[in-house]
Amino acid sequence: MNAVIRAVVRKGITAYGDEVFGILEGWKGLLKGQTERLDLNKVSGILHRGGTIIKTSRTNPYKEENGEKVIIQQLQKLGLDAIIAVGGEDTLGVASRLHQAGVKVVGVPKTIDNDVSGTDYSFGFDTAVNIAMEAIDRLHSTAESHNRVIVVEVMGRHAGWIAVHSGIAAGADVILIPEKPVDLDQVCQVIKKRHDRGRDFSLVVVAEGAKITSEQDKDGRIVVQRRELDQFGHVRLGGIGQVLAEEIEKRTGYEARYVILGYIQRGGSPTAFDRVLGTRFGIAAIDLVHRGEFGKVVCLRGNSILSMPIADAIGKPKLVDQELFNVAQAFFG
Repeated sequence: MNAVIRAVVRKGITAYGDEVFGILEGWKGLLKGQTERLDLNKVSGILHRGGTIIKTSRTNPYKEENGEKVIIQQLQKLGLDAIIAVGGEDTLGVASRLHQAGVKVVGVPKTIDNDVSGTDYSFGFDTAVNIAMEAIDRLHSTAESHNRVIVVEVMGRHAGWIAVHSGIAAGADVILIPEKPVDLDQVCQVIKKRHDRGRDFSLVVVAEGAKITSEQDKDGRIVVQRRELDQFGHVRLGGIGQVLAEEIEKRTGYEARYVILGYIQRGGSPTAFDRVLGTRFGIAAIDLVHRGEFGKVVCLRGNSILSMPIADAIGKPKLVDQELFNVAQAFFG
């Protein structure tokens, strides 16, 4: 996100003579009128830093009393002419509704899950994949030397892009994603097949949102930490790695362990790809503002930065396509 912020500030100031303000903690900060003026010095040296210098939160203005009205009043009070909203389906969903209410807003897709439909890639995804790949590489030596099955749980609520990309890159033996309900018997058969041919260890990569099927539930169920919903209607996922490891050990007799990468995937210094993509998105976003093309989100198509209506970009999540999953399946077992 810092690459986007830096690009918006630099071009906004040097090319357009803008005053740029960071809204602290996302929509929460706008509800409270909390901003920080961003100048060239403020954004100097932030390109290599992960996270965001203006911080973020999981606040949904439409769950707050008169949230939309408060935001419009704050924009007038603060004298802000336009908003650049950087986020995933939830943040952009709020941005789309605000645009319908007359707010001048432009969107930038940000999600490591890479599940925003309007763009081929969202920044953060490449960094997350590389971190997951490196972790799986390190676990490979432990699995092999100790003759263990190691289950690695990665992020991915609706879509298994991180699991598929990191799993293929790291040579995982089984990859499980939300798009394909998990049949535990089939997973164990693959692992047993490896052992039968003398490979007495296995690496299983699973997305946190993958669903486990049963005789009673053919569509599968997700594993959650808490059933309480956040302000955007999401439960807190996590734990499928532990469930899989326990079931694999029980059904096969092979020693199994699990690792949940969690927020490790979101931290650290971003890759070159993400720094460049975030920079290109930021430049395109401030250009959209000055062309008056509000209600749109920037996106990557091929190698071109384009734009499309926010509502179209978040209509439904972008899921892993069968062709890519077929590539992964060719190496199962």
